[in-house]
Amino acid sequence: MSWLYVFLLLGAALAIGRIWFQVKKLREQPVDDWDARLIERLRRGGADPFRPIDVDFFVAMPSESAAAGVAERLEAEGFRVDVRAVSESTEHPWSVHAIKPMQLNADGIRSVSTRLRELAAAQGGRYDGWTASQPGAG
Repeated sequence: MSWLYVFLLLGAALAIGRIWFQVKKLREQPVDDWDARLIERLRRGGADPFRPIDVDFFVAMPSESAAAGVAERLEAEGFRVDVRAVSESTEHPWSVHAIKPMQLNADGIRSVSTRLRELAAAQGGRYDGWTASQPGAG
């Protein structure tokens, strides 16, 4: 009977070891996120990662006054901003479109996205993401 326990403990140790190695392998894989994929697509399309290009950020807001407040703060931070009514949305009927020339790197984009997410949430809005034009397109 004691051999049965030894084999069970050995089997459990092997299972735990295998799980540990699989988790470790997954942690070592690079993070594959939407920002990095879009930046890579733009670079393959000819964008120079060292030259700033206009990056368009979008924030949906619940009221005109909230949108104007976010727009004012973004203009103070160096963005070109326009505010528009969006008839398709009842929850967030105002859109703030903010443009800023930036180099295409994931850390910079994530930093601005985090900032916009916080600004939007503080006013009851929602950050809707970003995009940038392909070089030569337009």
